[in-house]
Amino acid sequence: MKQNITLTLDRKIIKAAKVFAARQGTSVSALLADELQSRIERQRQYDQSRQVAIALLEQAFPLGGQGVKDRDSLHDRPALR
Repeated sequence: MKQNITLTLDRKIIKAAKVFAARQGTSVSALLADELQSRIERQRQYDQSRQVAIALLEQAFPLGGQGVKDRDSLHDRPALR
C-alpha cells in the first residue's frame, strides 16, 4: 500500500529536483522513492553481513598448532652441551 508524505525543501532544491527528474524521465516522487528504497536495501544488506561477520568472529577458528599445558612449558629449551 502506498501512502503520501509531506517533505519540506528549499524552493531552489525543488526546482532543481524537478529538472533532474524530468531529464531522467521520472517524477520527483519516484526519484525519491527509488533512492530511499536503495538506501534502505543497502542498510539491510550491511546489517545482515555484519551479523554474519559477528557470528563468525564468535566462533573459534582452528589455527593449528598444539595446545600449551602451562606457561613454564613455553620456555623449556633443550639442554646445551
